Order: sequence, then structure tokens, then C-alpha cells
Amino acid sequence: MKIFSNFDGGNINVVKADSPEDIQLTIPNDNQSEYYQWFHFRLETQAQEEHTVKLLNLAKSAYPEGWQGYDVVASYDRDEWFRIPAEFDGDTLTFRFFPEQGSMYFAYFAPYTYDRHQDLLHQAQVNFNCQLETLGSTLDNNDMSLLTIGEPADDKKKVWVIARQHPGETMAEWFIEGLLQRLLDETDTVGRALLDKAVFYIVPNMNPDGGIRGHLRTNAAGVNLNREWQTPSMEKSPEVFLVRERMLETGIDMFLDIHGDEAIPYNFVAGSEGIPSYDERHANLENKFKQALLTITPEFQDEHGYDKDEPGKANLTVCSNWVAEQFKCLSYTVEMPFKDHNAQPDALYGWSPERSLAFGHDMLAATLAVIDDV
Repeated sequence: MKIFSNFDGGNINVVKADSPEDIQLTIPNDNQSEYYQWFHFRLETQAQEEHTVKLLNLAKSAYPEGWQGYDVVASYDRDEWFRIPAEFDGDTLTFRFFPEQGSMYFAYFAPYTYDRHQDLLHQAQVNFNCQLETLGSTLDNNDMSLLTIGEPADDKKKVWVIARQHPGETMAEWFIEGLLQRLLDETDTVGRALLDKAVFYIVPNMNPDGGIRGHLRTNAAGVNLNREWQTPSMEKSPEVFLVRERMLETGIDMFLDIHGDEAIPYNFVAGSEGIPSYDERHANLENKFKQALLTITPEFQDEHGYDKDEPGKANLTVCSNWVAEQFKCLSYTVEMPFKDHNAQPDALYGWSPERSLAFGHDMLAATLAVIDDV
């Protein structure tokens, strides 16, 4: 029996793996950080025997409440990712299974590899309406890539969408893949109508270093990028610095920051009601967008989510708040679950790459509903 994590996004420590009945593992911290929660490893073993895996020391993980009601994601072919039921006692997550094959992958959520990220970028750029640009390099010398979709014009709205500031939130890039599929489909009238009215600036992966390293929440230097938006630097947070500079050049009329939430088993959005300049126009745009999403898909709801910020109390180091205040625009953080969307549960797959893609499709339709007003 062997356990491997020596690959893109791999992350695990082996405490004990002498027998299938008692495999004990821990999750390493993000580099130079106290955060840990993302795991991704391969088990090579004897098929058709019962295995018991225990993930230890989770009481001190980044989001201990995220393990309650969570089922492990697994795959034999790295294409279909299904769920294995798990139990959490407050510190240890235990799951049992009979492998059907001799090699099996496990992850916190279905991984989105750097190779797939490159495929996404270069398949998009083949479209006549899309340009791929490298804004600069990360601390690990990976590319910060921007897709510009549509022909810029003075009368067109500027829509920015970014994803995976927190690299372990891989559902965010699956979402972007779905959004790009629809936006670049010349037979899709939603995408065509949007590109008549707007130019899209899309960063599919804000944190390639963290993704490759197998981090949950930080970049190579252990920095949480979603707390860097007021004063980013090339030394600590080049990812934010480079993207922010381009935002200031283009301006923004609408902004979406795509994330995943460890604890809350629902899809939801978080607005900018706490920024100093929040006004009736902001509120009306937010409500119109949410109502459009509620009409379009049962994969969205507005009852469960984060507490709203008090007026003037928003944290302006957070991306969507900084953007809303800087550009006086509609600006939302979009959250998807690591567990399941409990309003429409799926016992076999939970929240999944396929549903993330479809939610990206739906988000474009909701964007069309508000594009004339932003």
C-alpha cells in the first residue's frame, strides 16, 4: 500500500499506513501560513478490500465546521469525481470504502489542474473574439493570465470576473469554464447579446502558485490574496497588484469574484452593503441581479449566507468591497459549497464540477438581466 501526493495540487502527510484498516493522515499547512484544509492524494492498494482512512487534527484546521456534513471526493479516472460518506467527531474525519481499482484519488473537492487551466486559456483564445494576455509573473514564476472577450468600445460595459483567489476553491475555476463555454458559443444568444453590450475581462485563476502547491487559501508566500486589495505589492501579492493595475486602466461596470465556502452548504452571493458609498442604486442593482438568478436557477438561494456588513463597516481590503468602492459598481462575491447545495441535494456527487459549470452558464443569463443598468 502506497500513498502519493507528488503531483500538481497534491497535499497530504502520512502518519500511519501499515494496514488498510487503519490509515492515518494529516493535512500540511499552506506554506508560511497557519491555514490547512485542502488535501489531494493517490492511494495505491489492493482492490476489493475494506479500507478505513482517518484525517487527524482537524479541530485546528482553517474551517473545522467545514468537516461537519462533508463527504470526501474520490475518483478512479480523474474525470468522474464521486462522494464517499464520512463521519466527523470534532477532530477526526473518518471514511470507509472498498476500492474497485488498485489506484484511487481523493481530494477536498474535484481538482482543477494547472494543465487544465492552460487548456482553458488556449482553447478560449482560439475564438476570434478572445485575446489571451500574460499580465506578469507570480512569486513561483507562473503566469498571471487575462482573457479579454469582446471588442472594446466607449459605449460598451466593462465586466470583470476573477476566480480562485483562494486556490483550494477549485469549484471557482470549474465555474469559469462553464461561463466561458457559454460566452464563447456563437450559437448561444445570451453570450451574443452580452458581447453586443459589454467586454469581459476574465482571470480564471488568481492564484496559480497556491493551486500547484496544494494550498487552501494562500499564495506561495502564505498571503491571503483576498485581504490585499487596498495595498498589494509585487513582493507579497503580485497576483493582486497586476490585476488591480489593469482594472484601474479599464474601469469596471460590473464585477464578480468567484469563491467556494467550506462550511455553508448553499450557493449564495455577498454584496457590498457596508462600503462608504453604498446607496440606493447599489441596492437596486444587487436586488435585480439576485432576483434574476432566483428566477433562472434553483441552484441559487438568498436565505443562507454571510451576515451583512453594517453601513460603513465593510473591510475594504476584501476584493469585492474594494472594487465596489473604487468603481462605484455592482460588485459581488459568489460562493459555492464544498459540500452540497442543500436546496437541491445530490447524494452521489454533492456539489460537483458539472454543477459548477452549469452555474457559470446561469450567471451569464443573470448578467444579461442587469447589463443595461450597470
